[in-house]
Amino acid sequence: MIQQQTKGSTVFDKVLIANRGEIAVRVIRTCRELGIATVAVYSELDRDALHVRLADEAYALGGQSAAESYLNTAAILDSIRRSGADAVHPGYGFFSENTDFARAITAEGVTFIGPPPEAIEVMGDKISSRQAAEAAGVPGVPGQSEPVTDPAVITAFGETHGWPVAIKAAFGGGGRGMKVVHGPDEVVEAMESAQREAQAYFGRPEIYLERYLSWPRHVEMQILADTQGTCLWLGERDCSCQRRHQKLIEESPAPDFPDDVRRAMGEAAVKVARACGYVNAGTVEFLYQDGSFFFLEMNTRLQVEHPVTELVTGLDLVEQQLRVAAGEPLSLTQEQVRRDGHAIEVRINAEDPTAGRFAPSPGTITRFRAPAGPGVRLDAGYEAGDTVSQFYDNLVAKLVVWAPDRDRARRRMLRSLAETVIEGVATTIPADVAILEHPDFVAATHSTNWVEQRLDLAGVTASGGSGGAETAVAPAQGADDDTPRVLRKVTAEVDGRRYQLKLWVPDIAGGAVAAPARGSAARPGRSARARSASGGAGSGTVAVPMQGTIVKVLVAVGDMVEAGQTVCVLEAMKMENAITAERTGTVTEVKVAAGDSVGAGDVVAVIG
Repeated sequence: MIQQQTKGSTVFDKVLIANRGEIAVRVIRTCRELGIATVAVYSELDRDALHVRLADEAYALGGQSAAESYLNTAAILDSIRRSGADAVHPGYGFFSENTDFARAITAEGVTFIGPPPEAIEVMGDKISSRQAAEAAGVPGVPGQSEPVTDPAVITAFGETHGWPVAIKAAFGGGGRGMKVVHGPDEVVEAMESAQREAQAYFGRPEIYLERYLSWPRHVEMQILADTQGTCLWLGERDCSCQRRHQKLIEESPAPDFPDDVRRAMGEAAVKVARACGYVNAGTVEFLYQDGSFFFLEMNTRLQVEHPVTELVTGLDLVEQQLRVAAGEPLSLTQEQVRRDGHAIEVRINAEDPTAGRFAPSPGTITRFRAPAGPGVRLDAGYEAGDTVSQFYDNLVAKLVVWAPDRDRARRRMLRSLAETVIEGVATTIPADVAILEHPDFVAATHSTNWVEQRLDLAGVTASGGSGGAETAVAPAQGADDDTPRVLRKVTAEVDGRRYQLKLWVPDIAGGAVAAPARGSAARPGRSARARSASGGAGSGTVAVPMQGTIVKVLVAVGDMVEAGQTVCVLEAMKMENAITAERTGTVTEVKVAAGDSVGAGDVVAVIG
């Protein structure tokens, strides 16, 4: 099962990656460098995806949704048997922190590249992880260390500890299934939404409570532990730039972070890891405020933002995972861990950040030009021609840079973002630029609440990438018709000098929305923007802005609604989005029910 390599090291013959997108590509690349064969698995929508194209072998799981494919244990186990893989890397998300899945893998006589199931059981459950951390002497944020099933418990907690209160997925992370409740009137709806998101993304609906800190920073510590009892802390990452409790920008080291606090946090992370018998790579997350830090949770897997740690330490964390899983001891001590320079990572998501809304933007990528130059790394899960599906997470790529200090890293990131061209879907690049250029970020006075509470994104317009078409938020001034328009960059020459201009132009052919390409599930007919435009501002039709699934309908025929009132809840890319009425009136028609699939521009209700 494990073969002997040169210099006495041991690795695996063949690794199956039970994941998709960027992280599957990331694991495949390290395996290839180590001479390990790779096996991809894929859903119907991912038949021609990048991770499938790069792997040595690929096996169909069937289905479209995550539940039908990447969360289908039987299908994955069948792929393991058919491929003869002797190890499985779970990536992050999906089954990466699922105890039952880890045990099912080991029951096959196959190595699970991650911690022991018992460690996942303790730390994968955010409730028991709080209890384990407290037992190890590492205090957490004040909260309810029991699963919550009754809205009255949330209300009582808020009245006792003060509002707002955070409802969180017990078996999740990355902001999925987390809702912030500002008062008792919001409790029932927020609780139900958190349970639905937790079930959809992690396959478990359990939730718990924590006090919501007002202005904390999110600082996490990367740890690495082997089977011989060595456990190291490699350094911290600051992940405070967040919206909807999901990270936008991460960096290492954390700015304006005292060395004594860094050491104390690293030692606390090791205590937490040892308390659950942890092995392999993991991350212990903390909230840091006013010089104190509180245990938040432990992610028993590789983190999305692990590249910033790799760039400052010089370690390949996926290689370390593979070697630890194969039984090798760590090749360095705590004193030998080095941290040089500064690294910043920007997540490029298929989302429309116009005016700070961050609406999911599934679709086909028609053009993708990667940045280059000194200290630049791009981890992408897509290429031009690939489709970002509404059924999965919307992370397109991670752009990571390294420089000798923070400000040079920040400037290098801005240069790299300016070189990046992604067309066909809206991306978060314009919002990332706004964050990196803001004085609060430069001075490191931001917090986890900064993006949503203080950052002004009113002037941000969604872009299909630098040099691409930008989503229209209004027609050009003076327009005499209602033709949809896009803000497009064009090149012109005046007296032999080259200029780049931005012009509002008619979106005759649907703008950046291209014809279906690889794996596309695009619907026929008019473009999404053209179909949406039929409703018009303040019209009686309520249309959805993206593909997705209706999870809840909140109105019925005959109901009176106010402008801005939620009509239904749409799930797209594992996020719930409120679809609201544009005018006050009476509901005359409801065209959808819970469970219905809809496309961009589809009308869900009519208001008279």
